[in-house]
Formats: sequence, C-alpha cells, structure tokens
Amino acid sequence: MAYVKYELRRTYVAGVADVELDRNSGEIRVTRFHVTHDCGQIINPVGVQSQIEGNVIQTTSRTLMEELTFDRSMVTSLDWATYPILRFDAVPEVVIDLIDRPDEPPWGAGEPACAIVSAAIANAVFDAAGIRLRSVPFKPATVRTALKEAATRASASSSA
Repeated sequence: MAYVKYELRRTYVAGVADVELDRNSGEIRVTRFHVTHDCGQIINPVGVQSQIEGNVIQTTSRTLMEELTFDRSMVTSLDWATYPILRFDAVPEVVIDLIDRPDEPPWGAGEPACAIVSAAIANAVFDAAGIRLRSVPFKPATVRTALKEAATRASASSSA
C-alpha cells in the first residue's frame, strides 16, 4: 500500500496493489489496484474516476516497463519495440472509492493518483518476496537480480 497527501495540503490518495510475482522470470503482474481518493468536492464523479483509472494504468506501465534509453549522441528508444508500454492484457483491474466532501473546494484529481502507484507496487513486491525495488522500471532482469542478492544474503546469514 501507499499513501500521499498531495502538495502537502490537498487531495489525499491511498492505494493497494495486488501483484503476482514470477520468481523464475522476474516478471511482476499487477492484477488489481485499489484506490481511495479524496479531492474535496467532486463535481464530475465519472470524470474523476476516469482520470484516476488512466493515472493508475499509465503509471503501472511506467513502473514495470517504460524506460527512456539513449547513447552518447541520441535517444535510442524511438518506437514501441524499443519503448514498450503496458498492453491491454496486462492492464490491472482498478477499483476506486471516491470520498466526496461537498463542503470543501474541489482540489483536483489530475495527478495525485500517479504519486502512489510505484510505491504501492514496490511495497507489494516486498510483501511477496522480501525484496526492495527502489528504482523504476521494475523490469524482470532487475527483479531476478534482487531475488538472487536476497537469497545470497539469506544464505550467508544462515551459515554465519
């Protein structure tokens, strides 16, 4: 799970990521993402839900696979083959609970949900496998390396 009080004074967002981790391949799959969102007065609930859903899906993609690459002279991630994004079959179910506070001003729902996604996924992976992933994207090779390092540390601890 993860939580943010966006801009330190408005829009509260909490999220829980349900993940599956394939320890052999290192692949992380986010199956469901729960969001509770308080952005003050909600004028258009369908619009807020759509904004949150898009934020979660896009940031899940950034967290798991999107990476800008470059060499000494140019950007090398120039197309969908070299800059992959989350495909439809990997999009998580997004479950949203809106908290409407009609006596408050509308604080905005455009970006706050993005702030919790990577942390919630990283915390779910820690809960599942005991490894801390601190730098996105959480690509399979990175996850496999973290799993191997954790196993090496555990082995060294148990033999000491």
